[in-house]
Amino acid sequence: MMKKKSISASKASLVLFLCQMISALDVPLDSKLLEELLQPPTITQQSPKDYIVDPRENIVIQCEAKGKPPPSFSWTRNGTHFDIDKDAQVTMKPNSGTLVINIMNGGKAEAYEGVYQCTARNERGAAISNNIVIRPSRSPLWTKEKLEPNHVREGDSLVLHCRPPVGLPPPIIFWMDNAFQRLPQSERVSQGLNGDLYFSNVQPEDTREDYICYARFNHTQTIQQKQPISVKVFSTKPVTERQPILLTPTGSTSTKVELRGNVLLLECIAAGLPTPVIRWIKEGGELPVNRTFFENFKKTLKIIDVSEADSGNYKCIARNMLGSVHHVISVTVKAAPYWITAPRNLVLSPGEDGTLICRANGNPKPNISWFANGVPIAIAPEDPSRKVDGDTIIFSHVQERSSAVYQCNASNEYGYLLANAFVNVLAEPPRVLTPANKLYQVIADSPALLDCAYFGSPKPEIEWFKGVKGSILRGNEYVFHDNGTLEIPVAQKDSTGTYTCVARNELGKVQNEVRLEVKDPTMIIKQPEYKVIQRYGQVSFECIIRHDSTLLPTVIWLKDNDELPDDERFLVGKDNLTIMNVTDKDDGTYTCIVNTTLDSVSASAVLTVVAAPPTPAIIYARPNPPFDLELTGQLERSVELSWIPGDENNSPIRNFVIEYEDGLHEPGVWHYQTEVPGTQTTVQLKLSPYVNYSFRVIAVNEIGRSQPSEPSEQYLTKSANPDENPSNVQGIGSEPDNLVITWESLKGFQSNGPGLQYKVSWRQKDVDDEWTSVIVANVSKYIVSGTPTFVPYEIKVQALNDLGYAPEPSEVIGHSGEDLPMVAPGNVQVHVINSTLAKVHWDPVPLKTVRGHLQGYKVYYWKVQSLSRRSRRHVEKKILTFRGNKTFGMLPGLEPYSSYKLNVRVVNGKGEGPASPDKVFKTPEGVPSSPSFLKITNPTLDSLTLEWGSPTHPNGVLTSYILKFQPINNTHELGPLVEIRIPANESSLILKNLNYSTRYKFYFNAQTSVGSGSQITEEAVTIMDEGAGKAMASRQIDIATQGWFIGLMCAVALLILILLIVCFIRRNKGGKYPVKEKEDAHADPEIQPMKEDDGTFGEYSDAEDHKPLKKGSRTPSDRTVKKEDSDDSLVDYGEGVNGQFNEDGSFIGQYSGKKEKEPAEGNESSEAPSPVNAMNSFV
Repeated sequence: MMKKKSISASKASLVLFLCQMISALDVPLDSKLLEELLQPPTITQQSPKDYIVDPRENIVIQCEAKGKPPPSFSWTRNGTHFDIDKDAQVTMKPNSGTLVINIMNGGKAEAYEGVYQCTARNERGAAISNNIVIRPSRSPLWTKEKLEPNHVREGDSLVLHCRPPVGLPPPIIFWMDNAFQRLPQSERVSQGLNGDLYFSNVQPEDTREDYICYARFNHTQTIQQKQPISVKVFSTKPVTERQPILLTPTGSTSTKVELRGNVLLLECIAAGLPTPVIRWIKEGGELPVNRTFFENFKKTLKIIDVSEADSGNYKCIARNMLGSVHHVISVTVKAAPYWITAPRNLVLSPGEDGTLICRANGNPKPNISWFANGVPIAIAPEDPSRKVDGDTIIFSHVQERSSAVYQCNASNEYGYLLANAFVNVLAEPPRVLTPANKLYQVIADSPALLDCAYFGSPKPEIEWFKGVKGSILRGNEYVFHDNGTLEIPVAQKDSTGTYTCVARNELGKVQNEVRLEVKDPTMIIKQPEYKVIQRYGQVSFECIIRHDSTLLPTVIWLKDNDELPDDERFLVGKDNLTIMNVTDKDDGTYTCIVNTTLDSVSASAVLTVVAAPPTPAIIYARPNPPFDLELTGQLERSVELSWIPGDENNSPIRNFVIEYEDGLHEPGVWHYQTEVPGTQTTVQLKLSPYVNYSFRVIAVNEIGRSQPSEPSEQYLTKSANPDENPSNVQGIGSEPDNLVITWESLKGFQSNGPGLQYKVSWRQKDVDDEWTSVIVANVSKYIVSGTPTFVPYEIKVQALNDLGYAPEPSEVIGHSGEDLPMVAPGNVQVHVINSTLAKVHWDPVPLKTVRGHLQGYKVYYWKVQSLSRRSRRHVEKKILTFRGNKTFGMLPGLEPYSSYKLNVRVVNGKGEGPASPDKVFKTPEGVPSSPSFLKITNPTLDSLTLEWGSPTHPNGVLTSYILKFQPINNTHELGPLVEIRIPANESSLILKNLNYSTRYKFYFNAQTSVGSGSQITEEAVTIMDEGAGKAMASRQIDIATQGWFIGLMCAVALLILILLIVCFIRRNKGGKYPVKEKEDAHADPEIQPMKEDDGTFGEYSDAEDHKPLKKGSRTPSDRTVKKEDSDDSLVDYGEGVNGQFNEDGSFIGQYSGKKEKEPAEGNESSEAPSPVNAMNSFV
């Protein structure tokens, strides 16, 4: 009975063990989750167990760990606590356990040799690192020794010993000469594993005195050199040949121990003449394949990654023509501990069971010892939930205080393994880590995997539901994975929907929804076909696909499983590949590949190119019409139309145009339906209800369109409810007490059935009223009467026919009719900014009083009178409109020194409201306009009379006039400027004490208290002295009676005639007369004088602003030019005292200009009399 009980308990223990293995929780690698959960420390980084450091650099001993809360760190050295605070050379990195020992600032590496161990600890336990043995690297010098020369007989063997100093780590040995060149090695001369240089037999060329052994210590990057060794080879005749003998190893047998996983190196070097050849075998077995290598001219056998199976006897055989010798090496492979099952972290909930397993192997078999939080478990604090059974720790009914970090140490004479594994007891409600509403898309008939990544402690139970209120999913059609994933092995279209994952444990419940969409598979319904095409012809491969409407396919064409040639002859269309002007190199297999985001299909066809026969003359024409139209697959809203193309008449058909006739609503009228590529002869057409369809097809090629095909059979679609409602629904009142509802009626085929009507509904917005509805037909307007003025209404218009209503229409907001605004804007204020600009402000009117859509405000303003003239005139009101709800505006273009009135009115869609009370404001003074005229009369020898008119726009009270004048000399230079201030009440002035026969330029403007206005300019000339004139005339008369003078004048006349002929010829050719020299002499760019060097005239420009005419041109004082004064008349260019005067003695050149430059800017002057001027006047 007891025995049965024992067996039963054993079985129960096994079952319990399996349950514990299953119940342990895996913590998902979710960063947000890991940040929130408490977790014992875990060592994440540490230095190697055997850590050789450079004694010249700082020592860094790494120890990094993670945990929640973050762990603290401590160290032991040689088994006792290492207090880093007491050693100024040692620091620990912040938030880390890594030690930095400062050697470079006075510390000695030898002082810190030892065994170090790091402990990372938090409230949930303590993790420990490996024992880290710190040893500084050593590279000692060679001991001095006296080396005797080696005298060797030719053919004998020789060994040159290196015997390098013992370093840490051991050095790398190589032999070189004094020139730092490596000594050549061969089957005869080679270096052994111990660094010695072996000669199987020496030759005369081996004589040299610089055999040098070098030892390189990699850790310290230093190289030590042995003293050179001298070898002298002497010859004896004849050279005696010898059979092989082994130089290393000695004897017939030896042993070798190697550790599992290491590299096994076995060596045999033999002496003999001729040089022996080495061969290796394994007694009773084969050398391992793929792990065996021969080095050093086959003198070294190398086996990598050795295992216990590689133990055995390895024989090396050295042979030459005289005999052989062998050596047997007995190899034993031992093993430092290695893991079979390393302990893994365990996450349990309170009351659960679990196990930690630590299984290791080695040769010899390692010992297993357990630690808890770094303390041997035998002396660790007692935990009633814990039981140690050899390499296993069993936990039963754990509590949160059971959380700890356990260490497993597996060790033998060749090494040890140390592993940390924590037991973390957590009580956590369920969490679903999969994002909410995640969308999964799959192709029909393929598996669908819906994730429900979760975590909780105790481990939650997972249930799946379809839909929000669906029943729990069960049965063979679903697979439920341990990680929460729901698998639907064969998803169908009806599998589409929302799936709910529910995770629950004793601490709570949580759910998450994901969505599944099952898509139709992509199919090639018309695959490319095998084609034989003549050279230089055209070929097209079709690839017509059907795919899910929500997936976007991409079509790729390949030639011989590679990309299409980069050739413009290859045209890829939507459903085809066309190759123009086919050549022999186009032979091959063409593949159409269709890809979507979820699936991929392909189809291939072969193209064979053959020679083309002689081609007759090609006649191109429009294609013949298609024929044999057929309707198939008739459905309520679609039909498939197919046809047979007519002859393309040597021009490929580009596309087919499909048209339809509605025999019910518009018989005899054909409408465009769609078009398809020329390679397609079927099309799926979308239809509308209650239409009697007929179809026809038109083919199109490069030449033109074919005649339409014969109509297809008629197909009357069934009636149905309207699919759509009227568009452009509006509600706008035409009177203050009505609401006019308008809409765009449906077209005939949009009615979807007989008896089309409209249900018009309205109700006042923001008032708890029921909808008022009326049904109307054959209209697109309905007027609702008796409405309040300008209130918002919700409006909708729904189509219906004999079969029912269209979908519920959307609502629009309209307003009943507007009325004129009731209230004028108040608090109107005017701020005068300057003499021509003012800013007006007003208060907005209450929106309720607008009684319509507020469009803005209008400001009416008008000039009452000018303050300078005190005279009223016709009132011209100006209006400015300010859009929207603005409460201010600017009034530009005001006249200075004037009185204005304004009022403001609000505007809506109906019109303007009452005006605000008139507001009076005045503008300040400004600068005056120019005087209305300036006239210069009564010239005498030393005086001129000036008359003027007051400014048209004084823009204030005139204070004075300013007159400036200056003479102009014969070289057009301006003389000194004289300024005179004249009282404002004067209108004329006599200027005296002027120079006779002198041209003067005058600048005249008016002033107010603000400043000077624009100026007006004039020019005038005082008359010549009469006595001087008479004397000159008498001299001319006396000279005129002389014969020589008559002859001279005839010659001058002839010369002038010639010059005139030349001038007229040049003028008729359109030539212009350069005036650059004189332009440069004048500041006023308008003045273009005659050239003085050749007598030609400057280019004339009649400026629009009436500036002075050029070079003394004369016009009457009333600024008119007589008709007989031709533009080509040379008289217009006359200069000097011979110029003409008016009856009143004023100079013809006077005029009134709008604006002149300042006197200092110009150098205008009149010309003095000269022969050239005299001639010009004469002509």
